[in-house]
Amino acid sequence: MSKRRRGSQSRGSPRPRAHGAESGRHSRFEILVERALDGIPMPFAAALDDVAIVIEDEPSREQLRENGLSPTDTLYGLYEGVPRTEWGADWIPIPNKISLFRLPLEEDFPDPGDLEDEVRVTVIHELAHHLGIDDSRLDELGLD
Repeated sequence: MSKRRRGSQSRGSPRPRAHGAESGRHSRFEILVERALDGIPMPFAAALDDVAIVIEDEPSREQLRENGLSPTDTLYGLYEGVPRTEWGADWIPIPNKISLFRLPLEEDFPDPGDLEDEVRVTVIHELAHHLGIDDSRLDELGLD
């Protein structure tokens, strides 16, 4: 989960495309997400086949609460699902989802280059959670 205080997160099959609640309206942000997804190398890119990428305006109150954040905190991205390292033979598939929160990212990174960099870092951060990498390891790797 990428989190920050406000004002202070031909190779195989086709990549999944990000879907937003208001498709087309925020195409500039969607392009940044597509670039970030396209930049993920194999074999990590193959993991995208198992997770939906969704663009939302902001995290819900429930998402903030479930992640121990207050209303003055925000998320840039959130992985919801079962990490691949926890899958087992008796695993019942549940949807895995990475949400990218457009408004907090655009608010905290008004410079287009900085925004593109942070979208890339957030996509990688959340995909790492899908692959079973926890926040402490991501911090060590500089992807906090």
